[in-house]
Amino acid sequence: MIKILNIIMFLLITYFILLIYSYYSSNKNINAKNYNRENIDQILKEKISNLPILDNDTNNIIEFNNSLNDKIEENKKRSFWDLLKR
Repeated sequence: MIKILNIIMFLLITYFILLIYSYYSSNKNINAKNYNRENIDQILKEKISNLPILDNDTNNIIEFNNSLNDKIEENKKRSFWDLLKR
């Protein structure tokens, strides 16, 4: 029974690999790859031209809070090994 399952799995894997190879070696796929490689600049220009430009509405919204640095300086010195002793 196990030998039959091994043979079936081997055949399925071989079939899968052959399908992949036949797709990637087909003329349709090769022509599509060559077209994209030759016209990549034109394709990118077309895609970039359709992008919307968003307005910047984040002026004076984010303020830096320095209280974290002040709090760390006020606390005693930290030591990793002291934590393990407890």
